[in-house]
Amino acid sequence: MTAPHLDRAWDLHPQVSVRPEPFGALLYHFGTRKLTFLKDRMLLAVVQALAAAPTARAACAAAGVDDKDMPRYEKALAALHRSSMVVERNRLP
Repeated sequence: MTAPHLDRAWDLHPQVSVRPEPFGALLYHFGTRKLTFLKDRMLLAVVQALAAAPTARAACAAAGVDDKDMPRYEKALAALHRSSMVVERNRLP
């Protein structure tokens, strides 16, 4: 598995459903049956921007993430990748 890098294109896994909630969102992977809680509405905005953005960095910028906060969001995307919630765009199954 490739670790997330902000200069690569990422997408939600095709089997992941996103349910926005007041605290952030619930992500459910129908293939692995894993449930992930996003407790940050900005991270939800990043995840929602991934499909339209050429890179994760562009998705972060579109969601309003400051440059100083990019490392934190890269770590969050890495955690989502480890749980198979996001995949590199050119590696979709």
